[in-house]
Amino acid sequence: MRTVASLAFFACVLCLAFYITSFVYIRAGWQPHPLLALLINAFLGMILTIALVALVGVAIHRRRRTKNPFSVIREALERIATGDFTTRLDENLRSHGVVGELVQSVNHMATRLDEMEKLRQEFVSNVSHEIQSPLTSIRGFAAALQRDNVSPEDRLHYLEIIEAESLRLSRLSENLLKLASLDSDQTRLVPAPYRLDVQIRNLILACETQWSTKDLEMDVSLEEAGITADEDLLSQVWINLIHNSIKFTPRGGRVRVGLNRSGNAWEVRIADTGIGIAAEDQPRIFERFYKADPSRRHSAGGNGLGLAIAKRVVELHQGSIAVRSQPGAGAEFVVTLPAV
Repeated sequence: MRTVASLAFFACVLCLAFYITSFVYIRAGWQPHPLLALLINAFLGMILTIALVALVGVAIHRRRRTKNPFSVIREALERIATGDFTTRLDENLRSHGVVGELVQSVNHMATRLDEMEKLRQEFVSNVSHEIQSPLTSIRGFAAALQRDNVSPEDRLHYLEIIEAESLRLSRLSENLLKLASLDSDQTRLVPAPYRLDVQIRNLILACETQWSTKDLEMDVSLEEAGITADEDLLSQVWINLIHNSIKFTPRGGRVRVGLNRSGNAWEVRIADTGIGIAAEDQPRIFERFYKADPSRRHSAGGNGLGLAIAKRVVELHQGSIAVRSQPGAGAEFVVTLPAV
């Protein structure tokens, strides 16, 4: 079968060569000797055969090298499914019409998965660090208590440290559970009308011991404000911001808490005369576990989750939270909530 096909192909090429040479002879007005014409036809036929075979070979080679774009996309998805989120498809595949949208979607998905994986790794690292630090302290002081030569005063001091570190672990666990709950679809706001100014005033009075011990001046100016929101969740926002202002304001400083109407929203401003926040740190202070000053935050007992929780709660209420600060000149947090 292949021999017959080859002979037929060669015969067609010879016929093509014959018609080409005949056309050339007529146009040139020249009629060569029959033997010479036969040789010319044979030579031309050989050239045409070689050229056609070469073209077919090149076409077959290119076809083999060029993969079906859907095969390339399938292979990329298989690599992504195994955890290789650095996989990217060649942007040149966009030239294949509708395949371009699929290529763009796959690349976007891989980019987002890669970012989420990096965040997950950072989160696990931060949690491990926050847990390991108090555990190391507890283990060390527990070992010290087993020594016979520990004085009663040192023993009491070690027990107080163990208790403080245990409370720190408890707060970390509680905050992690809060964040997990706020991030899940299971969280449902329970809005109800109540007086926002009364809530904030009561929370300030509840922490009187903290600010009076440091001789802080509390400058409170609250408009009467009715709001419909989840009172329990918003209380976590005010507690966190007020406690931070007291915590990072030196003795004899001042904390200002204001509440006023601004258009269709209520603005709560909590400002202090504390240590302030560097400009490069301000865009990141609402990230989980981020600490603008790790040593100072550690000594104050923070774990870098309070502001992340506050931001999430405010966002669930369709509001916003922002910070304005200069190092050494205090910080001001502004929370905006819809006045509905």
